[in-house]
Amino acid sequence: MNIGEIARLAGVSVRTLRHYHQIGVLPEPARRGNGYREYTVGDLVLLLRVRRLAELGIPLDDIPPMLASGDRADTVLDELDRELAAQIERLTARREVIARLRAAGASPDTPPELAGLLAGAAAAGAADLPSEMLQHDREVMLLLHHRLDENGRAALTGLLHQFTEPDVLAATTALTARFAALEPDAPDAEIDRLVADYHVVLGHLTYEGFEEVDPGTGALLTAYQEGFFNDAQRDFLARLAAGAAGTEVVPSASPPG
Repeated sequence: MNIGEIARLAGVSVRTLRHYHQIGVLPEPARRGNGYREYTVGDLVLLLRVRRLAELGIPLDDIPPMLASGDRADTVLDELDRELAAQIERLTARREVIARLRAAGASPDTPPELAGLLAGAAAAGAADLPSEMLQHDREVMLLLHHRLDENGRAALTGLLHQFTEPDVLAATTALTARFAALEPDAPDAEIDRLVADYHVVLGHLTYEGFEEVDPGTGALLTAYQEGFFNDAQRDFLARLAAGAAGTEVVPSASPPG
């Protein structure tokens, strides 16, 4: 048999067969006078064994010693079984995340513990806020979630729970709509009124857990807002933070929406 014939009979590609030869999983047969490999039925049986072990998930490096001796079979199978069990756990956890995202109607890249909160906030603001603003807020939450440690993420989830209380959410959505509508040359009085209204609405919320957000995270969020908001909006954010009496009003680059 030539290489194409044995590959067809074994149900593998010629490329796979050549790869097995290159890495030493399958010995190369002798060549005929014309330079082509000459395969026998014995080679076919060996190839079928290799294919069966590979399909079972046994690493290619472990196959030659297994073929040479059955002594390692139990050890390899035990290791394979443990790895498969771990994979099942990872896949099960992944499916649970998918289920949570589906149930919330959230985007696949949303942190699962924030899915319901962000989806609810987006739904509440869908009619009043530009889609770009909603997308921006979701991306800020993604960036912040990535940068925070476990305690910080718990604090973020708690904060979003506060923001998504029906009364608070309705009020902040209205305020964020005003923020989104700020023109670049908005007068100081308009910006100051919006800052004051934000403090009235958000003043009772607690921000425990964000006291020690690292400067690098703050710099990233600031850089992100620089390319998104206009001059008046950035001015508003600076005044909002400055008037927060030492507490971060919103640990993100934009007001919650």
